[in-house]
Amino acid sequence: MDVIGAGLEAILQPRSIAIIGASQDPTKIGGRPVELLRRFGFPGAIYPVNPRAAEVQGLRAYPSITDLPEAPDLAIVAVAAEAAPDALEACAAKGVKGAVIFSSGFAELGAAGEALQARLRATAKRTGLRVLGPNCLGAVSIAERSIATFSIVLEGSLPPAGPIGIASQSGNLGSYTALLARERGIGISRFLTTGNECDVDIADAIAWLARDDATKVILCVLETCRDAPRLVAALEEARQAGKPVIVLKIGASEAGQAAAASHTGALAGSDAVFDAVFRRAGAVRVYSVEQMLDLGHAASVLGTRLPQGRRTMLLTASGGFGVLLADAASAAGLSLPMPSPETQRRILAAVPYASPRNPVDATAQMSSRPEILEAILAAILEDDNCDALLLLLSSSLYLPRLRSVYMPTLRAVRDKHPEKVVMLAVHGPADAVRELTAMGFAVVDGVGPSAQALAGLCALAAARDLPPPPPALPPAPPLDRGMIASEAGAKSVLAAAGLPVLPERVVGSAAEAASAAVAMEFPVVLKIVSPDLPHKTEVGGVVLDLRDAASVAEAHDAMLARVRARAPTARIEGVLVSPMVSGGVEMIIGTKLDPIFGPVVLVGLGGIFAEVMQDVAVRPAPVEEAEALAMLRSLKAFPVLDGARGRPKADLGAAARAIAALSRFAAQHAADVAEIDINPLLLRPEGQGAVALDALIVPTSERPA
Repeated sequence: MDVIGAGLEAILQPRSIAIIGASQDPTKIGGRPVELLRRFGFPGAIYPVNPRAAEVQGLRAYPSITDLPEAPDLAIVAVAAEAAPDALEACAAKGVKGAVIFSSGFAELGAAGEALQARLRATAKRTGLRVLGPNCLGAVSIAERSIATFSIVLEGSLPPAGPIGIASQSGNLGSYTALLARERGIGISRFLTTGNECDVDIADAIAWLARDDATKVILCVLETCRDAPRLVAALEEARQAGKPVIVLKIGASEAGQAAAASHTGALAGSDAVFDAVFRRAGAVRVYSVEQMLDLGHAASVLGTRLPQGRRTMLLTASGGFGVLLADAASAAGLSLPMPSPETQRRILAAVPYASPRNPVDATAQMSSRPEILEAILAAILEDDNCDALLLLLSSSLYLPRLRSVYMPTLRAVRDKHPEKVVMLAVHGPADAVRELTAMGFAVVDGVGPSAQALAGLCALAAARDLPPPPPALPPAPPLDRGMIASEAGAKSVLAAAGLPVLPERVVGSAAEAASAAVAMEFPVVLKIVSPDLPHKTEVGGVVLDLRDAASVAEAHDAMLARVRARAPTARIEGVLVSPMVSGGVEMIIGTKLDPIFGPVVLVGLGGIFAEVMQDVAVRPAPVEEAEALAMLRSLKAFPVLDGARGRPKADLGAAARAIAALSRFAAQHAADVAEIDINPLLLRPEGQGAVALDALIVPTSERPA
């Protein structure tokens, strides 16, 4: 059984390292690892391999990997792409356990490169040798001083050892993340880049870091996903291990997706689906390297001490800064509750001219004496409505007088309220930031960044309570494609799966239509039934609000004539007679087959909400009813369903049941259903249910044999 992340000790904790293609020149790709390993004191054996040199950078060199006195744990391959497959075979024959391939010129360059990469993959699979790359910047373990990279991030010094692990598909982005971490004094445990992922992929990296005692927080730079089940399983393993995963997913735009695909030779999936996968797995997505480091460092400092909710109190010494901070906090999705009357009384007792609302403007008086600041902080932190406090210090700590007030007071507050979450927005100096971090405060530079980081901490806290993902469902027998080609057939199949539909009839004549309508309650609707006309209104194939038998018969014949004139080659299988219903909210629910993650389900309000405002919620299928309800609540237009402005509350339970049933159907028919569109699903007032008024099932282009 494939254990995700197995065998990466050889790459991240090697006891001996060979460099194939080792160079005398420390500026070359084959020379940098030798120089860096020596400079930073790797404690194990270093074996340069170069058939044209007896010595490399002061170390004995060997003609080939075969000539080494032992099988090293790790081999760094720094040779031309054409030579890399044979070099890897030699490593496997020698008994090497892990390899890092720097070389480029593989799948990212097309078919010829893909053929070379396939040889690497075959060797890894056949022998069990774990291979990082090709086309990667390698791996570094700080505490072990294991350096299998040529990255310029190590040009000056190693980053400090610490609890943050970095896993990146992009070499340069991962390297840049490590560089910024070093500049900020943020400690790193491991750094690895997966490149083209012929063997070791990003899921391996996440899963291994989830088991690594030295890593407490995982930062992930993701371009795409080559194996969805493995990525999902790795993210879930990290969540179960209590290790936050913060993801910088690049390629959100169409241009970015195209660039990512060409960069790594990989298929691009929908960005919204990636968001849905992260949300279910409890990973938090960020949109910049700086934001990733802000949140990652804050999470590593706080550990398990995360906010219990999003209720945030803001404290500043300036009204203008308070407004700015409130705007940033609201934009980040934090809630700003009003301090209790008792809290306001205590704030005013300390500073009579303060504004004790939220944000609290305590004026410059709050920094005049430590006891005043401590009284205000204690009042806010002891308010039952406070899940977290965001204190804006700006550049105050550059002033010795203010620093002499803030630092001892904050230390006292931390000692008296060790369980409270306090985020500090501080612009240096660096030594003060280090001191505050050592006290256990999350420190971020900037108003917007601090609010975003606090919101990220709230998301990480919520992830701890997420249920495990629903179990996979067994595939269902293939559908009859002829049956699902029309609306009537699609509704019949979906009704059997648990979707609510109306009592409808397909008829073949005007008389049958009139008879069917009489058996129903007027008014009724007529719709053309044709496998060739998924969009019936475009050819005049829908007639609404027919109120007697004569109108039904007349409309039947007129509609047939109209459709035949506008779509003369369309196959007509009859006319659907359906009761006309009203009195509810029109929604759209549907599924699609994502090329990476498989079937996903979506929901949104009908009309402009979904199409123009893009107000939809997406999740991997299947979903349980509780998750379907959470999807509904996440919609910006949810107040429309929840009785806003005197409207009747919609039957949310019925909607959740319909979404869950549709998601199960899509999951079980992933082999032969590409899309399902129920538009609209009429959601009636609470207690009155829901009903699918139209349905379209789009089969996959080819059913697997």
